[in-house]
Amino acid sequence: MNLQNELNKSEGFTNLELLAKQVVEGFISGMHKSPFHGFSAEFAEHKIYNQGESTRHIDWKLYAKTDKLYTKRYDDETNLRCHIIIDNSSSMHYPKVDIQKIDNFNKLGFSVLASAALMQILKKQRDAVGLSIYSDRYDYYAPEKGSERHHQMLLNHLNEAILTKEKHKITETYKYLHEIAEKIHRRSLIFLFTDMFQTNENRLFEALQHLKYNKHEVVLFHVFDAEKELQFNFDNKPKQFIDIETGDHVNLYADNVRKSYHEAVNKYFKALKLKCSQYKIKYVEANINKGFNAILGTYMIERQKFK
Repeated sequence: MNLQNELNKSEGFTNLELLAKQVVEGFISGMHKSPFHGFSAEFAEHKIYNQGESTRHIDWKLYAKTDKLYTKRYDDETNLRCHIIIDNSSSMHYPKVDIQKIDNFNKLGFSVLASAALMQILKKQRDAVGLSIYSDRYDYYAPEKGSERHHQMLLNHLNEAILTKEKHKITETYKYLHEIAEKIHRRSLIFLFTDMFQTNENRLFEALQHLKYNKHEVVLFHVFDAEKELQFNFDNKPKQFIDIETGDHVNLYADNVRKSYHEAVNKYFKALKLKCSQYKIKYVEANINKGFNAILGTYMIERQKFK
């Protein structure tokens, strides 16, 4: 499936639910060699069969293909609660794209569609999902629920985030993470989509630790455009680079700074991964040009912790 073509046919994000279903179907179709083969609305997932358990729910068709015993874990056995958090600051609207006839994702568009795809799987699993969106204020909050009405409401707010033009809005993620940590009382799986443009990294990790203290599993999806923001792949014509959030700008030739820029950003990425490891926060690179498998695959792995 060429998802980009489907986006163009659908006039951007006007049918977010359909696009999310296509992302999930594409992901699941690529899992035929995994223990999750056969994932459908009939049951939540497979789990490894342990000796002594009832053989009633063994998936014998899967056994014939894999020579391993797995049982079906049905929807009514699951009680996962998931909260998705999206950074909607100005920097997340980079690079500039045409929303109605999109050629590429910006960071926010990628995060929104990834979130909608996660919501689609959670809906299929009959699990509860909540949503928080913030910029320079707490834009939206919804607690974890599993109803169809709730699902549609979250999709509507995701669409609104895409359509809203944010200009020169600086955010301090830690402020809103503390608020979210106070709102979520039951153990949950927390997904945070942010490009990590923070002015106070220490405070951010203190806020993430607040979530960890409440026994939540926290996944940081570091959203970035690798070609531009990591590799600094610009032609060597004189350009003005503008800080989307502050409006500050600098004039330069890309070739003059590319090497030192690349070294500095790589150093930052490595430090960020190390700090996440120290705080026991799962760090996942979310390159907007690489598709959604890393996002959905992370969900599948993290979900095992809630059995």
